[in-house]
Amino acid sequence: MKYLLLPIKGLYFLYAAIVFVALMLLVFPIVIIASFFGKIKGGNFIYRLCAFWADTWFFLAGIRHRNLYEYPHDKKQQYIFVANHISYLDIPVIVKTVRQPVRILGKAEMSKVPVFGFIYRNAAVTVDRSSAENRAKSVRVLKSAIRKGISIFIFPEGTFNESHEPLRSFYDGAFKIAIETQTPIKPILFLDTYSRQHYKSIFSLNPGRSRSVYLEPVPVAGLTTKDLPALKEKVFNLMSDALRRYKVEWIH
Repeated sequence: MKYLLLPIKGLYFLYAAIVFVALMLLVFPIVIIASFFGKIKGGNFIYRLCAFWADTWFFLAGIRHRNLYEYPHDKKQQYIFVANHISYLDIPVIVKTVRQPVRILGKAEMSKVPVFGFIYRNAAVTVDRSSAENRAKSVRVLKSAIRKGISIFIFPEGTFNESHEPLRSFYDGAFKIAIETQTPIKPILFLDTYSRQHYKSIFSLNPGRSRSVYLEPVPVAGLTTKDLPALKEKVFNLMSDALRRYKVEWIH
C-alpha cells in the first residue's frame, strides 16, 4: 500500500511546488517595488505580502493552519519570538503564525536562491554562522529593528532538531539580545510541521493540520548578562515540557 501511494504523493508535491512558485512570481513584481521604500516600511509591506502568499498556498495545498493561545497575545507588544525548528515548512508557518511587524533571522544560503532569495533578503535578516563578522552584523541589524518598534524571530536551536528529543540545545543569541534590549521573549511551538514535511526530504510534503501554540511570555526586565544561562534554561524547559504535553510526533 505504501508503494502504491508514491505516485499520488509525487503528483501532490509537484502540484504544491507549482502553486508555490506561481504565487511567488505573482508577488515578486510588488516586492521589487516595495523594496524601494526602505527596510522598515518596505520590509513590513513585503512581510504582509508573504502572509498573503502563505495564506493562499496553504489553502490550495490543503494544509489547515490555526493558532492556539495558552496566554493572550498582544500584537502591539514587541517580542523576541523563539520557536522549535524541525522542518522545511517552519519558515512559511512563521508568517501564518506571527501577524505583526517582525524580522526573521534566517540562513544566508537561502538568499542565493533565484527570485525567492530576493524576497527572502527583504523580509528577513540573514546570517552566515561560519563568519563571526557576519554574525555580529546580523545582531546589530536585529537590535536596530527592535529600536524601530519591530519584533524579531529566532530559532534558538540554530538548525533542524534531528533527534527524538523535544529540542536540541539552544544558542545564546536570542537571549543575549533579549537581555541587552530588555525585550520579553515569546515562545511559540510548531506542533505539526514535522508531520507535514519531514526534515529529511522536501518531497515528504503532505496535506493536513498545522498548529502553532503561543506560550506564556518570559519577561527579562532587570536581567543582566549574568542571568543569561538561567533565562535560556527557563525558556528551554518551558518549551520542552509543552512539546511533551502536546505529544508531538518526533518524541520517542
